[in-house]
Amino acid sequence: MPILPKGNGFKNHYLRNLLAEGWGYSKHYVDSAIKQAYSIMKSWRRNYVKGERKREKPIIKKRFARIKETLYTYKDGEIKISIRPHEKYLRFDISRAWFLSRAKGELGELILGEKYLTITFRSRAEEEKAERKIAWDCNEKSLDGFSPHVGWVRVDLTKLFHIHRVYELKRKRLKRKASKKPSLRKVLAKYSKRERNRAKDYTHKLTTSMARAFEGYVHGFEQLDKSGMLNGSKEHNRNVSKSGWRTIVRLMSYKSKVVLLDPKNSTKRCSRCGMINAPKGASYECERCGLRMDRQANAAMNLYLQMEGLSPDPKLFDELRGWSGFTLTGEEADEGSDELERSPRLVNPKGYVGLSKTT
Repeated sequence: MPILPKGNGFKNHYLRNLLAEGWGYSKHYVDSAIKQAYSIMKSWRRNYVKGERKREKPIIKKRFARIKETLYTYKDGEIKISIRPHEKYLRFDISRAWFLSRAKGELGELILGEKYLTITFRSRAEEEKAERKIAWDCNEKSLDGFSPHVGWVRVDLTKLFHIHRVYELKRKRLKRKASKKPSLRKVLAKYSKRERNRAKDYTHKLTTSMARAFEGYVHGFEQLDKSGMLNGSKEHNRNVSKSGWRTIVRLMSYKSKVVLLDPKNSTKRCSRCGMINAPKGASYECERCGLRMDRQANAAMNLYLQMEGLSPDPKLFDELRGWSGFTLTGEEADEGSDELERSPRLVNPKGYVGLSKTT
């Protein structure tokens, strides 16, 4: 089992003094390297213990350095970074940068790469305070959100799923020929890279639209583990692998405030009375209180209650049921209403395709 020394005597004294010996640059770069290396190794060890990583230790392929606020100044549109104290500096003119008009808050930590400079912004506490919350249920081809302020919202992920599917079929055809013609392996690598770029581009645009459409909201996402969702079905496993939930959460985390939620029983629990039931197809029916609604809307509502630190309760449910598109419970429908027969989808969400509202 890999063991990482945790004592301050090793990390902050022995290792720091060893790396700083003969070092002519700012000492912070040594501290930053140690901190980043420990972060990477701890993440690798944690996943290795779970069986999700191999024995080979992680390797940093692209060199970078983190620069804290005390090592640079920003004045008149120019960033000045200290390399050697009082001797050597790097200067970046960002006075005409397009993102300055959109950025909120003050400049935070910088990340200096070999060919780029990443600038982060730190919002003030009062700017980060968000009163409204929206919870998202992650599914194979959609994100289903719920908030009392907007109701049930569906974000269509079919296009993202389609991107992965198209390149999956292309690689499948090439793999048959690549075994006899090794030169096609470069084409396979090209398709894989193109797939990643297209999926990343689409996800960036989607999360930007979500952040703008729900500006000021706290977004709650399920903390999903794909490895625990796999089963004996190849088709199901492939569909799960095509889902970009983790990327969506990662990109949303620096465009809006994000919290991670426990997905356990979010689909099975009744959002009205709290009883655990097995969903039947696309609908959810509670054996205790007779609630009938879309299973994904029910899951999103359970996740919203978790964000608020609340438990399912009939009275609370009745207070939240005023949002657009809510159906009757089973008991109310049995009293004479034919709403369920007229609305086979049970609940009509406020549909969004790439966050462009549909009719």
